[in-house]
Amino acid sequence: MSLREYDRKRRFDTTPEPRSEGSAAQGGRPIFVVQLHHASRRHYDFRLQVGDTLKSWACPKGPSYDPNVKRLAVEVEDHPISYAKFQGDIPAGAYGGGHVDTFDSGVWSTPYDPEAQLEKGHLRFELFGTRLKGSWHLVRSGKPAKQPQWFLMHDKDAYASDVEADDLLDARMIASTRAAAGRSGGAKEVAATLDTRKRKKVPAAGHHASKAGKLAAAAEGAKKAKASAGFFAPELAILRENPPSGEQWLHEVKWDGYRILATVAKGQVELWSRNGLSWSDKIPDIRQAIESLGLDSARFDGELIALSADGQADFNALQKTLSGEANAPLAYMLFDLPFLEGYDLSRTPLHARKGILEALLQDPPAHLSYSTHVVGNGDQVFAMACAQKLEGILSKRVDSGYRAGRGDDWLKIKRVESDEFAVVGYTAPKGGRQGFGALLLAKPAAEGGWHFMGQVGSGFSHRQLLDLSRTLATGGGSKPTVRNPEDAPRGVKWIEPTAVAEVNHRGIGNQGLLRQPSLKTMRADKTPADLRDSDRATPTPAAPRPRASARKRSAGKAAAPAGIAITHPERVVYPTDGYTKQDVVNYYRTVMDWFLPGVIDRPTSIIRYPDGIDKPSFFQKHIPSGGLKYVGSVKLKEETGAAAIYLYPQSAESVMELVQYGTLEFHPWGARVATPDLADRVVFDLDPGPDVSWERVVAAARLVRKLLADLELESFLRTTGGKGLHVVVPLNPPSDWATVKQFAQGFAGALAGIHPMEFVAVSTKSIRHQKIFVDYLRNGRGATAVASYSLRGRPGAPVAVPLRWEELGKIKSGAQFDIHSLPARLKRLRKDPWAGIDELEQSLDKVIGKLGGA
Repeated sequence: MSLREYDRKRRFDTTPEPRSEGSAAQGGRPIFVVQLHHASRRHYDFRLQVGDTLKSWACPKGPSYDPNVKRLAVEVEDHPISYAKFQGDIPAGAYGGGHVDTFDSGVWSTPYDPEAQLEKGHLRFELFGTRLKGSWHLVRSGKPAKQPQWFLMHDKDAYASDVEADDLLDARMIASTRAAAGRSGGAKEVAATLDTRKRKKVPAAGHHASKAGKLAAAAEGAKKAKASAGFFAPELAILRENPPSGEQWLHEVKWDGYRILATVAKGQVELWSRNGLSWSDKIPDIRQAIESLGLDSARFDGELIALSADGQADFNALQKTLSGEANAPLAYMLFDLPFLEGYDLSRTPLHARKGILEALLQDPPAHLSYSTHVVGNGDQVFAMACAQKLEGILSKRVDSGYRAGRGDDWLKIKRVESDEFAVVGYTAPKGGRQGFGALLLAKPAAEGGWHFMGQVGSGFSHRQLLDLSRTLATGGGSKPTVRNPEDAPRGVKWIEPTAVAEVNHRGIGNQGLLRQPSLKTMRADKTPADLRDSDRATPTPAAPRPRASARKRSAGKAAAPAGIAITHPERVVYPTDGYTKQDVVNYYRTVMDWFLPGVIDRPTSIIRYPDGIDKPSFFQKHIPSGGLKYVGSVKLKEETGAAAIYLYPQSAESVMELVQYGTLEFHPWGARVATPDLADRVVFDLDPGPDVSWERVVAAARLVRKLLADLELESFLRTTGGKGLHVVVPLNPPSDWATVKQFAQGFAGALAGIHPMEFVAVSTKSIRHQKIFVDYLRNGRGATAVASYSLRGRPGAPVAVPLRWEELGKIKSGAQFDIHSLPARLKRLRKDPWAGIDELEQSLDKVIGKLGGA
């Protein structure tokens, strides 16, 4: 519906409602307003700004915080933005005649395109008002009606409760309802209900921080102090080219956003920019999130970012959201806590302050997130940040206090991109500068011609300025030589592109122009025609690494190994499913040719279920005192220094002997018995926490694969038979366990540091809610991971199954394959999904060397 419909229904010579003409959005974040409308039938008008209009719905009973309640919302004509401020009386007899009160107003956000969602009939959004908060849904009804009918519902979030809109009316709104009752009999029943209704308050989000307050009181260097709501000067970082080395430094992601400081005094939250300007009204979502922590006093330091639909930081989206051009959710990435609950922590070591902050944010409200860090491994963290095209990292001394201004305790290491551009113009010099001010840059446009990309005025030597002013930045005219001259500054001189400049920059900004460009060099060896040829060329993919042919495998039922007698084959092992011990035996016989290469000659821990999976199980890694006939044994030194006899499968008979003794699960080392101190596997176990969708696990696996590929490491994929996935990196030649563990820990920590809203690298269950645990602990001497094609002791008899990466999009869960479906899958396969894994040549030596030189 357009605003013409709004104008058609009203006579502006009699109604005080605003005209649509001249009512465009004035900039700033998209707003919402809910108005209590005493028309012929009392209702609430629910309005969301989408573009330059207010999308509007009439909601007879008003919004409810109860997720189980669906409130009818009838779509009506769009309203102008100026209607958000309208209150008063619409004349009787006019369209919508009756009194209008503002029930609530504020800003709103959505992670997805609002118009596309409305078109599909399901809008997911958040409200940041005084009375209405949290996550909501508008879902279109499938029933035909004169006016489109929707349902307004609150999500199951921290604000969910039994509070209704009528519970939140103030005295003025109740008086308006009574007045309306006097004019219209239809409102009398509502007015009587309001008189007897027990008043309720806006639900609280329910986050509290008593534990963190106690930690602050006991922290080293903590000092009792009076809280202040005023601005405090932030600590600033010094720019460096490379990250420092050593365990005395921790490394964080340098978030691409706006620095924000937060103060809490007597429960009141104020937000500040780094130069002391108030941002409290600009980002009410962040203010409300901090309020929900229930703190009396605090100081926070962090970065405001915007989140894309896939949960990644997006600087352009942040700029557009704050200006009103977009509506992305915002997040406050907290990395320091110099004051908490009456204690000055500025003299407390950084690692201790961050520990208190992490405890405070163990179960954070929406829009707040702890910015994690990695101690040591700075080169690896920086390399991963560069691979992800993040802005860079911050390196901080782990034992430093919090000091205003710049110092050498905080260092910033920025990722620099470089690209080549045609020079299409120049600006005049200013001040005492000689030659020219800046060179105008352009890239080939897809439709032909050139597209203006910005200007570069720094990085020139004095000689370059003089030389280029004589040879390049001379002459020219006012006729643009690019397709988008409106993006260029005024008063420039345009020239035909004849030269190429290579420029360092920090990515592309909001207007499609280079951010922080600086000249790297003038490319005398190239012409603008080279850029056009390069832009049009299709890159040739790198040739795959050579692989040895995979051995042929038979998916048919293998013959029973001689000498293995199966006792009690009728015993039920999976009670819910009815699978017996004989079914388990048949399974392992069938898959033996596929299963055996993953466990043969590897120290292996087994899990035995002699009485079925509903009875006690037994974890075993040592050869029993009576010995086994077919299972191999090897003496290995344990962490305590003592030696023990470990078991390992050395043949199909070994496997079946262990199955006879009730074994369901096989968990081998990432090393072989001949070289137990050298690892030939690195395993990253992606273990999703509660409420993590399978789609996110899939995306996580693909991201891990990409990051490993950026380090020139090929990886393989396996379902776990549980909730997650394994990403496995073969090593040939193998590496010592110390190197493997250091790499795995650094990789996992860097991944969690770069994507703290998606991953954690610690096993603490309390902080794994809605996140994926990147378990790197399977990469130490003696650690194990489930074998490919191993059964799991869980209902349904699921199996851990190797996959081709191309199959991942078709997989629905980590337990998709089971004792029944897996053999059928193997019959269809033409070759092993992990064909060539043992012949692939790659090692960590090159990777560690590369990171060391990053």
